[in-house]
Amino acid sequence: MTLEPNGGGLVPGKFLTASDLGGEAATAPRAEFKTVLLDQSGAPVVPNGSLGHRFTPEDEGSWNLDLGDVTPPLSLADLADTNESVEVLLPRFDLPPEAGSEHAGGSGVVVRGVPVRRVAGKLVTTVFDLLLAQYGVARAGLPGEWPSGYDDPTTPGTPAWQEEITSVPAEQAARLGREFADNAERSGGRSMILMGAGTNHWFHSDTIYRTFLALTTMTGCQGVNGGGWAHYVGQEKVRPLTGYSQYATAADWIRPPRQNIGTAFWYLATDQWRYDGLPADQLASPLARGVFQDRTTADCLVESVKRGWMPAHPTFSRNPLDLCDEAEAAGKEPAQHVVDSLTDGSLSYAVEDPDAPENFPRVIDIWRANVLGSSGKGNEYFLKHLLGTESAVRASETPEDARPRDIRWRDDAPIGKLDLLMTADFRMTSTTLFSDLVLPAATWYEKYDLSSTDMHPFIHSFSPAINPPWQTRTDFDIFGSLAERFSQLARTHLGVRRDIVAAPLQHDTADVMATPHGVPRDDLPLIPGQTMAKLIVVERDYPNLAEQWKALGPLTAKLGMTTKAVTYRPDVEIERLARLNGTVASGPFAGSVRLDSDKRACELILAFSGTSNGRLAVQGFRELEKRTGQRLAHLAEDHEGAHITFSDVQVQPRSVITSPEWSGSEHGGRRYTAFAINVEHLKPWHTLTGRQHFYLDHDWMEDLGENLPTFRPPLDMHRLFGDGRPGTTRRIGGPYAAQQTEVTVRYLTPHSKWSIHSEYQDNLFMLSLSRGGPTIWMSAEDARKVDVRDNDWIEAYNRNGVVVARAIVSHRMPEGTVFMYHAKDRTVDVPIAETSGQRGGIHNSLTRILLKPSHLIGGYAQLAWAFNYLGPTGNQRDEITTIRRRSQEVEY
Repeated sequence: MTLEPNGGGLVPGKFLTASDLGGEAATAPRAEFKTVLLDQSGAPVVPNGSLGHRFTPEDEGSWNLDLGDVTPPLSLADLADTNESVEVLLPRFDLPPEAGSEHAGGSGVVVRGVPVRRVAGKLVTTVFDLLLAQYGVARAGLPGEWPSGYDDPTTPGTPAWQEEITSVPAEQAARLGREFADNAERSGGRSMILMGAGTNHWFHSDTIYRTFLALTTMTGCQGVNGGGWAHYVGQEKVRPLTGYSQYATAADWIRPPRQNIGTAFWYLATDQWRYDGLPADQLASPLARGVFQDRTTADCLVESVKRGWMPAHPTFSRNPLDLCDEAEAAGKEPAQHVVDSLTDGSLSYAVEDPDAPENFPRVIDIWRANVLGSSGKGNEYFLKHLLGTESAVRASETPEDARPRDIRWRDDAPIGKLDLLMTADFRMTSTTLFSDLVLPAATWYEKYDLSSTDMHPFIHSFSPAINPPWQTRTDFDIFGSLAERFSQLARTHLGVRRDIVAAPLQHDTADVMATPHGVPRDDLPLIPGQTMAKLIVVERDYPNLAEQWKALGPLTAKLGMTTKAVTYRPDVEIERLARLNGTVASGPFAGSVRLDSDKRACELILAFSGTSNGRLAVQGFRELEKRTGQRLAHLAEDHEGAHITFSDVQVQPRSVITSPEWSGSEHGGRRYTAFAINVEHLKPWHTLTGRQHFYLDHDWMEDLGENLPTFRPPLDMHRLFGDGRPGTTRRIGGPYAAQQTEVTVRYLTPHSKWSIHSEYQDNLFMLSLSRGGPTIWMSAEDARKVDVRDNDWIEAYNRNGVVVARAIVSHRMPEGTVFMYHAKDRTVDVPIAETSGQRGGIHNSLTRILLKPSHLIGGYAQLAWAFNYLGPTGNQRDEITTIRRRSQEVEY
């Protein structure tokens, strides 16, 4: 790592790369993405396996972690001739705000020391040396300010310091750390962190994750069965990934698909950005260089989209079909027409003006989701701005001096952007309650389908116990019917059109080398695929959409199927599917494989995935062997002749096959654990260095002060948005609450003990366990403050909305925090709220979307967009609410 001047001191900088060394190393292909380490003599070495080796033809066979005879020192202090050390400045975020600067939050700088050397004229240290400095591990002879011992509470990194934040006794934290490491050493890495979904629901969830990973990585637990970290959350991935992706995105007919980042889409569509105004520079490090100065987090979203880091649809201020027509009339290629129009200002991005009517989402079809219930953060904003119905939004819009600079502000906020909301579901939810059309869908026991996750090694089938009753139809039939009717209308209204898709800089492609050294530049022209999104023209045969839906398209055979940079050629599988499924008898796609039933679609998914087709798994590993130079195909060769069919999984669940689609190994009957292939077979991680990372050197990460794992407290909603302070009480008046007391508390919405995924709270058995309707759990101490007894009706409110619920008073709840378990729909026992005069809300009535800039970085190594992998999260655990006892005579 280089060290760079900042003010009067030095701060961690960029990874030293081959491009910094000069000479032959600097002229190698993609030298700026080939990181450097030192050998035992202190000489620089460019090892195999970094990002610069992954995609260049000249480096085929060297993308691996084999260091040969090189043994790099973890610390420069391990080298006998290291005789220089310097102080480095590191940010901290655990301090209270200074008097008069409460608006800026609490942060500061800690001065620590690291050993250094000079390499190619640059002052360098190692990541491990920086990590020791970050954690306050003092070593003899190093300058700086260090803890006096484990019992020093004044400086970050000590057990005593964390006790003041977490309330975990210092002695217990130290004991757990020692036991975790000791067990890892004695068991070969079998120490594990098992965590729930809540970890991912904080605004600073990424820093929390990184501290977990720092512990498991330092103790050698990653890639070890029984070790590492287990994220038991609602973000399961699909085991037969390649086949699923082909079918789900229609990649057999058109590439690329239009996929979005849901959090940012709803943030704009529901106008939550109008109430945000969160200054990005208030999240910044005290050592920041001004990347976020005078910008809001919404401005960061605009930059991310314009640079091609994150997708956003609609992308432009004009219809992409029309843009293609304009280009044809002008005699230009559509991509060049878009670039020219953006350059001369005649075209803009939709994210720059989300309240323009041409940028509204007009029709939304919701399937297998409860956006207006369990998942949509900021429920009341959805109701107000997306649907245009009654809402309990209590927040004021952002004042003029705090509004985004890069988004056009329209004085009259849209109330009701949607023309049509259609939902397919098998139960009444908050979403179906507000939908214009509700299509009754079959349940799991009334259709054919597949089920799998990355948390167990089996593929399951759904098989109908009964046919779908009454008007109910399977989701396959629903979408097939919609495609038929759409195609009929398209013959008159659309025809065959050219479309231009703005595809973001994609993870696991050469796109991740668009930002050398993680330095975004403003002095470069618009170049699709480098300084902006890729612009790809596709043909939309709208009149034949239904026929395409029912048949396998030509692109699978022509282009293959690529998953995580490994391309599979399913020629044998296409021939087998033709025999199994049959072929289309007539029409424009005669001879194509039939996909006109749910069972046939399931057969395609299983046939086209390495986890369910041993031939493709072996083929993929042999492709990966060429890139890595390592032996890998043996992991699947025992199953090369295995092909799991839908009838197989109907008989019983089938264990998956080890495949390069995933980083774990089931070879030899072992159970899957992530990164086993990386650890045991020297396949690099998909990162800048090819190794597991403690350090991230993108400019945005530096300005946020998050180069290294660090502690960041929950957002201070009082300081940022004027909410009450947690723990405070006040006397209130009013027609319904005369001379009552209310208390402000932290508000969490964890996964429910009684209603999650396949079980719902609005049936008799679940309701009998949960007071018959919505509930909020609170501590006995908080209940006493506001004269609340168990089972009393209470109201909770904040700037986002209002909730009416019964109180569950429990000694198990910590003072100052309340729970309202998620997925409490509006369907059962929800009274009228005194605060708003409207029906009380749901758990997400008190939440709102907030974007963190670090989640919007793209186009750089592992910090690159991939669907359901990297992008902004819907966080809500930083929220607070105010609770009071309400009248016990409720009305509905």
